[in-house]
Amino acid sequence: MVSTKIDQSKHSLAAFIYRLEKGEALLKDSPENVTEVVGILKSYGVVLDAYSRNLIYIADNQFLVLFPFFKYFNGKISFQQLLKHWWHDRINFEYAEYCMKTMFWHGGGGLDNYLDSPEFDHLVEKAIQAKLKGNILMLGLHKAFPNFLPEQVRQSAYYSGLGQFWRVMADIFLSLSDRYDRGEIKTIPQVVQHILDGLVADANRPITYQVKIKNQIYEIIPKSVGLTFLMDTAVPYVEAVFFRGTPFLGTVSYNAQAYQIPYDQAMFTYGALYADPLPVGGAGIPPTLLMQDMRHFLPEYLHDIYRKSFRQEDDLLVQICESFQKSMFCVTTAAIKGLAPYPLDSTDPEQKKANRIYLEKWMNRFTTSRLVEVNQ
Repeated sequence: MVSTKIDQSKHSLAAFIYRLEKGEALLKDSPENVTEVVGILKSYGVVLDAYSRNLIYIADNQFLVLFPFFKYFNGKISFQQLLKHWWHDRINFEYAEYCMKTMFWHGGGGLDNYLDSPEFDHLVEKAIQAKLKGNILMLGLHKAFPNFLPEQVRQSAYYSGLGQFWRVMADIFLSLSDRYDRGEIKTIPQVVQHILDGLVADANRPITYQVKIKNQIYEIIPKSVGLTFLMDTAVPYVEAVFFRGTPFLGTVSYNAQAYQIPYDQAMFTYGALYADPLPVGGAGIPPTLLMQDMRHFLPEYLHDIYRKSFRQEDDLLVQICESFQKSMFCVTTAAIKGLAPYPLDSTDPEQKKANRIYLEKWMNRFTTSRLVEVNQ
C-alpha cells in the first residue's frame, strides 16, 4: 500500500519537472497564492530581521561566555525587559538557535569544512588565550579538555554565519513586500524571480567573523578563507532546515529499538518542506515558536484572509504554517533555478538532458514532502 502511494506520488511529481522547465514554480500561480506568499514573507522578514540581529549579537558579545543568561536581550538589560522575557512578551529567539544548531549538526558546505581546518584551530587558540588571560581556572580547563572551548567557538561561528545569511534573506523578503504594495509583483513566478535575483546579487557576499577581546580584534573566519553567502550558508541552510531538520520531541520515539528515526542523517525528512501543519501549536514543536512570532507581524490583508476562513482564528497557527510552506516552496524553486547546471528553459538537447537529471534528483527528495498538498 505504501509502495503504491509513493509510486503515485512520483508520477504526480513528474508534472512539476515540466512546470519548472516552462519557467513556472513548484507552487501553482494564483492570486490567492501570491497574496498568501507575499504576506507571510513580509511577516517572516520582520521576524528574520530580529533573529539575525540577535544571532550576530550573541556571536559578537557572548564569545566564550559559558552561561550566557542574558543572550536574548541584545545588550539592553532592564527590569522591564526581564519581566517581558519571563512573560514571553517577546520574539522567540529560541527558534533561531534551533535552526543554528540544526545547521551545526548536519554540517555541509565550506563553513563546516573550514571549522575543522588547522587554520581555524590556530586562530581560535589565539582568541582563547586572549580571552582567558589571567584566568587560571579556565586555562586549566582548556588544557585538560582541549576540544571543549574550540567547539564553543565553532558554535559561535554558526551563530554569526546564520545571522549573516538571515540578514540578506530578511532584506529580500521585505523588499518583495514593498514591490507587491507598489503593484510590481502579481504572479508566483515573479515572486520566485525576485528571490532568485536577491540570492544571485549576494551570492559572493563574504561570510566573515571576528571578535573584539580587550580592545583587540581577533579573526575567527577571515575574508581570505573565501566563504560566501550562497554556497557556504544558503545551500547548507536549505539542506539542514528545509529538508533534513531534526525529529520533534513527542512526535516520534527516540528509542533506538523503535526504529522511528532513520539511522542516517541524510535520510532525515523533518524539514520545513515535510512538516505536517497540524502539530504546530503543540508543546515541544520548534516551528510553533516561529508561527507565534509571525502572527504578530501579519499584514492586514493576510490576517483578513485567515479571519474569513472556516475556523477563523481558532487554527491561526496552522493556517500560518500552511502559508509558510507555500512560501518555502517558492524559495526552494529559486534555489533550484539558481543551482541548475543550465537555464531550465534551455532548448539545447544536451543541456535539457543534464537539467532533467538534475531536476529528477530534486523530485526524488520531494516524494514524501508537502508539495502535492500545498498545490491542492
